[in-house]
Amino acid sequence: MEGAEVLARSDGRTARLVIGAFVAVSLALAVGAGSAGAKQGSSEATQAHVTVYAAASLTNVFRQIDPTARYSFGGSNTLAAQIQQGAPADVFASANTTLPSQLYAKGLVSKPVVFTRNTLVVVVPKSNPARIKTVYDLKKPGTKLVVAGPAVPVGAYTVQVLRNMGLSSVLQNVVSRETDVREVLAKVALGEADAGFVYSTDARTAPGQVTVLRLPAWAQPKVQYGIAIVSASQNKTAAQAFVNKVLSKAGQKKLVASGFLPRVKPKGR
Repeated sequence: MEGAEVLARSDGRTARLVIGAFVAVSLALAVGAGSAGAKQGSSEATQAHVTVYAAASLTNVFRQIDPTARYSFGGSNTLAAQIQQGAPADVFASANTTLPSQLYAKGLVSKPVVFTRNTLVVVVPKSNPARIKTVYDLKKPGTKLVVAGPAVPVGAYTVQVLRNMGLSSVLQNVVSRETDVREVLAKVALGEADAGFVYSTDARTAPGQVTVLRLPAWAQPKVQYGIAIVSASQNKTAAQAFVNKVLSKAGQKKLVASGFLPRVKPKGR
């Protein structure tokens, strides 16, 4: 009987030791998994906090390049003004190099880098009620032309291309000046205007809604996009990672696939 009691006590101790070891291992695994999850969550949170202020024409392609960033798309001039007023942006991507260069001169962003290029086109509604076949038809009296405001990069490019072609008088037919290129495209696609000037990449986003009229290469303005990190950013490491992603081969490939032109790299690089 005593032997049986000793054996029972021995088995009980063994069982408790086994259970204790199992609990310890389980806790260690849980802690390890929690630590790994916390690291992954921290990394994802850091990426999610990257706020990019970008030209409206980049709406589709930037989301393809980095779907995790937070974006504010609009007219580059409006975004630049917001950054100057202290808006919490980490990265500024403009449809020209003038605006980021102005912010750089004030110490508000890093030195801008050209990351892509574009061209201008004329779009007309698919039904084309005004029967516009070339840019020269925009001179017809009564033509309803919509453009972006002169402070918006695409608006300034529009004025430049018309001047290059000796068609500045066309601006007399402007019935609306919009805040960004997507607003111009929307007005034409909805048939609220007979024609509008947009980037070729934006025209591609409205298939079946607009017809594209090409402009001669010799009249095209130099449309270059600049990107920079906002000096007041609290997330500069992630901001630089975003810029690197845009400049990477994969990022550039997505830009070209969306109709943008390859960037002109600085000499010696």
